[in-house]
This record gives sequence, structure tokens and C-alpha cells, in this order.
Amino acid sequence: MRRVVFNQKGGVGKSSITCNLAAINAAQGKPTLVLDLDPQGNTTHYLMGQPATELEGSLFDFFERSLSLGGGRKSIHELIHATPYPNLFVLAAHPELESLEAKLESRYKIYKLKEALTSLEDEFDAIWIDTPPALNFFSRSALIAAERCLIPFDCDAFSRQALYSLQGAIEELRADHNPDLEIEGIIVNQFNAQAKLPQQLIEALLEEGHPLLDVHLSSSVKMRESHQVSQPLIHYAPKHKLTQQFEALYRSIT
Repeated sequence: MRRVVFNQKGGVGKSSITCNLAAINAAQGKPTLVLDLDPQGNTTHYLMGQPATELEGSLFDFFERSLSLGGGRKSIHELIHATPYPNLFVLAAHPELESLEAKLESRYKIYKLKEALTSLEDEFDAIWIDTPPALNFFSRSALIAAERCLIPFDCDAFSRQALYSLQGAIEELRADHNPDLEIEGIIVNQFNAQAKLPQQLIEALLEEGHPLLDVHLSSSVKMRESHQVSQPLIHYAPKHKLTQQFEALYRSIT
């Protein structure tokens, strides 16, 4: 299964959700691949414990090769890095990804990622894709390559308005490029059960028929701590409440 975690709004927890769900999948003994398409490389750093710039081989090399610009001669298989965790692998980001975007767009390389991930399906039980906070070439490539889309949502009015346009954009892309893509669900993140506004927003979205998943992820300092030590929660704090929420979320979609 190929899943993409996407929202055009930054700071909603895309990288945290991608990494922690993928880590749970891998911890069950299932070969799992994570793609980091965000040039900031937060997912790469989180899972590898070092910046993307210190790794040899990244998605920059893959996309550069698709343009035949030279340099990126390794196959997609050779660009995959093993993380410190069993069964968990990464295709790393790189800051220079942005420098390729205009060329990739103009030469219509939008299907290259899907072709590459299809060739990897027999090697991995699950492929998780983290995206930049923008509907750009890389996030569209991910949406075309994926079968399921998870949408992180933090409970504020601006996020609610952005959600409407986001779902419309995904539906348009699905109609034009990827009829197999489904919105698997909206993940309520950084949820505060004691506050009224989050409850009101959730009730309103449910009344409108949005596919909110039942498990909500709480706000916790443990997440920031796990980022600091580059350890997904299943390894850093396996008995913590937030870890248990991630495990429940994982079970709800698998």
C-alpha cells in the first residue's frame, strides 16, 4: 500500500504522523519505506538521526536522473537508506530538490515517481510519503503515486477553511491523473480534549460529512522530545499515551 500524508498548511504534523505510523508498521516485522519529498528534510533527520545533506544519495539524485542532467546514475534501489530501526528504510530529501522543480514541471515528469514506486512494491509491505506544505510538483507527484491519502488537521478555523480547498484539489487531481487515489481519512492532530473549539470544529466537520478518523492525536511534549533524539515514539516512549494513540490510529487504517 502506498500512502501519502498531505496538507498544504505547514505545522500540522505531516512528518511526525508519517514517521510514527511507518515506524509502527516496521516494528511489526514488515519492510517499510518512507519517502521524504520535503526539501527541509525533517523526516529524513527524524528517522536517520542526521541531516539529509550528510547522506550519500537522495531523491534529488532520482529526479535529476529523470532529467538526464548527469550525476544521478544510481538506480532507485541504490538510493534507499536503512534506518537504525529494523525493517524501516528511507528515500531521503535534499535541500536542492527545489532547484529541479521548474525543469521537472516543464518536461512533465509528474509520473516518474509513480513508476519508481511501482517497481518497489514487491520489496515493501508499505510505502509512506511525506510531502512539502504546498501543492507543488513534488506533492502532486506523491498524490499521483499513492493509493491512499491521509490529511492531518489541527483544530483551528484557518485549518478548516484550508481543508475545503485541499479536498477539492485532491479530487481534481484524482479525476485527471489518479482514479485509484482515495482520501483515507482526516487525522485530528494536536487535539486538546479540554478545549471547546476543537470539539466544535470536529462536530461541524462530521455534520458536513468529512471523513474524520475516530482516533485523535493529543498534543504532547513527548513528540518534541522524540524529534530531538531522532527516535519515533514506538521506540522512544512505547507506553506513552500518544504512542498508544498512534498505535490505535495505525490499527484503524490497516
